[in-house]
Amino acid sequence: MALSSMTGFARDAGALPDGTGFVWELRSVNGRGLDLRLRLPPGLDALEAKLREAATARFRRGNISATLTLKREDRAPRLTPDLAALDQAIALALSVAARIPGCPPPRAEAVLALPGVLRAEAPEPQEEADMLRHAALAAGFERCLLALAASRGAEGEKLAGILGALLDEIAALRVAAMAEAASQPAAHRARLSAALAELLDGEKRVPEDRLAVEVALLAQKSDVREELDRLGAHVEAARALLAEGGAVGRRLEFLAQEFGRESNTLGAKSASLALTGLSLDLKAAVERLREQAANLE
Repeated sequence: MALSSMTGFARDAGALPDGTGFVWELRSVNGRGLDLRLRLPPGLDALEAKLREAATARFRRGNISATLTLKREDRAPRLTPDLAALDQAIALALSVAARIPGCPPPRAEAVLALPGVLRAEAPEPQEEADMLRHAALAAGFERCLLALAASRGAEGEKLAGILGALLDEIAALRVAAMAEAASQPAAHRARLSAALAELLDGEKRVPEDRLAVEVALLAQKSDVREELDRLGAHVEAARALLAEGGAVGRRLEFLAQEFGRESNTLGAKSASLALTGLSLDLKAAVERLREQAANLE
């Protein structure tokens, strides 16, 4: 299964059965869990539960903002006569015309122009039409989810290459640290002998057996083999996660924390400038690994 990023964008456009156009836009960024924020036009609250269920079925993590825009066509309102007002207006118009000698009968357009005779027809709610609208919008949302998954997958593929390169870098630094750590007992002995020679200033030398004991104690305190072994195990575990794919971001973030602990201990136990430098390089690589792992689903 391929890796998936939590960053992505998708857009889908369509039309409702009544001709109204709609546009879905989905934006996804990093998040500790899955958080879907819906921005729907008024009157579509009943659709929200179905949309959340669809998003939960497809994604595990990420802050997803979903915006629905409806593009309504400007249509003239349908007019219908108020029959009671129309009858009253006609009766009044005929009565007035009869009182005026030679006055022609009232014209229809004049009667219809009177206030209150015509009114805009309010569309009656239609349950079946609402169901068709909701179905079309939900289908558009599903298509947009698919496009968002593809966008996040493309970002995940890029992340896989970056993370693999970082693990290779960490593994190479570990090998270099192992070689440097092997020379630490000799470095301890040389440094301790030089310090004692300066302090004694030609006086009686410290017995070799006593010097060996002190060197052994110092070497034990600065032994980093355990940390380097664990670091190697973490590298292999991280590579296994990348190969597994899917929603492994949280587990990789945990491993990155373990990488950090080992590199910190390595620096604290270092007895040479070279090993200290390697531990600093390790910390930098581990920090980049942690940052990139935070982008994975």
